[in-house]
Amino acid sequence: MSVRLKDFYADWCGPCKTQDPILEELEEDMDGNVEFEKIDVDEEQEIANEYQVRSIPTLVVENDDGVVERFIGVTQREEIESALEQAGA
Repeated sequence: MSVRLKDFYADWCGPCKTQDPILEELEEDMDGNVEFEKIDVDEEQEIANEYQVRSIPTLVVENDDGVVERFIGVTQREEIESALEQAGA
């Protein structure tokens, strides 16, 4: 089962910059078990609309069955990690 984390962000978003190091560290530790995808809401408006992203940062954890968890705002590593494990990572 593949697990993905979609990070909806924008370059001008302060809280998104706070979220970045948490995600980078997590991506390193997950050792390729999770596909991390950064989605710039300004450039990828269709995808943002598809996921009904209304504020950023928004993190969407999904697996082959669909969306497992969704976080809005800066989210701590433990919460993200827990959702990724729940998704099958």
